This record gives sequence, C-alpha cells and structure tokens, in this order.
Amino acid sequence: MRGVTVVAGRVSAMAADLVPFQGALEPDELYDGMAFDGITFEQADAALGHFLECSFSGVAFEGGSLRKARFTDTGLREVRFVACDLAETGWQDVTLAGCALAGVQAFSCSMRRVTFRDAKLDSVNFRGSTLTEVRFENCVLRDAEFGGATLRQVSFAGSTLAGADFTKAACAQVDLRGAELGITGGYESLRGTTIDSVQLVALAPLLARHLGITVKD
Repeated sequence: MRGVTVVAGRVSAMAADLVPFQGALEPDELYDGMAFDGITFEQADAALGHFLECSFSGVAFEGGSLRKARFTDTGLREVRFVACDLAETGWQDVTLAGCALAGVQAFSCSMRRVTFRDAKLDSVNFRGSTLTEVRFENCVLRDAEFGGATLRQVSFAGSTLAGADFTKAACAQVDLRGAELGITGGYESLRGTTIDSVQLVALAPLLARHLGITVKD
C-alpha cells in the first residue's frame, strides 16, 4: 500500500505522501491518496465517490451531495459539513477530529471503526444507520436522530447529548457512561446500554413518566 503506516492494527495514510487535490469533485470517482486542504466545496456533487487513504484539513462542504460515497482509512480534521447530503454513505477506519456537522442527512449510512473526537453535531439525522465500533469522544450532539438505527459497541465518553432521539433503535454494548444525557425519545430502546448510577438518578423521572409510573412522597 502506498505511503501508509500501521498503528495499533489500523492503517492510516501518511500526509507527507499524499497528493494535493486540485479541481472539482465529480460523482462516482475514486480519490486515492489525496490531500484536501483548506478547500470550500459549494453544492459539490461527489455521490458514489470513494475517498481511500485521504486526508481532509480545514475543508468545508456547504450543501451538495456525497450520497452513497465511501470514506476508507481517511482522516478529517476541522472539516465542516453544512446542510450536506451524506445519506447511505459508508465509513470505515475514519477519524473526524474537531469537525462540525450541521443540518446533515446521514440516514441509512454505515460506520465501522469510526471516531468522532471534539466534534459538534447539530441536527444530524442517523435514522436507520448502522454504527459499529463507533466512538464519540468529548463531542456535542444536539438534536441527533438515531431513530431505527443499529448501534453496536458505540460509546459516548465525555460527550453531551441534547435532544437525542433513540426511538426504535437497536442497541448492543452501547456505553453511555461519562456522557451528559438529554434524551427526548426512545427510552424503551435503551436496553443494551450501560449507564452509571449518577445518570440513572437523572433519568429516573423521565423513565418513570415514560412507563406511566406516578411517584408521590
């Protein structure tokens, strides 16, 4: 593989060996070993594209479509996705550090071994998606939609969930410990999650209300 290094069993592209990207994005294209640096894409169409061993730094996607695109062995740092179509995308061995996603449609996407670190997600729709071995580290998720999603081995350490909806989600080995929980729907879908005692106390009134339990002293 060209210019790669293996770290903890994962393959990541070495930035020094990447080729600077120039021009415009096109649909159904392979972008192999490209460096995207400081570029703003307005209404770009990269649907069905494949970004393999690429890096993104200081990039902005404003509108446009990346539907059914794939990101593999790729790193994104301080990238903004605003009102962008990421539906049905595939993500594997990807890290998004310091990124911001706002008003993004990411329904029916597939994520495996993906890390969101110090990221902000505002009104991101993950409905019907499959997240496997995904970590949200010190992130802010506001009005995140996980309805009907499948979450396996997902963690939210140090993150804040405000207005998160898990209605009809399927959770297995989901670790919510260390997160600030603001869940507005889908309490019945929390089976398969792990919380700490402090979180249980905070959630108790909401769970009681959801179950129709009246608490009186």
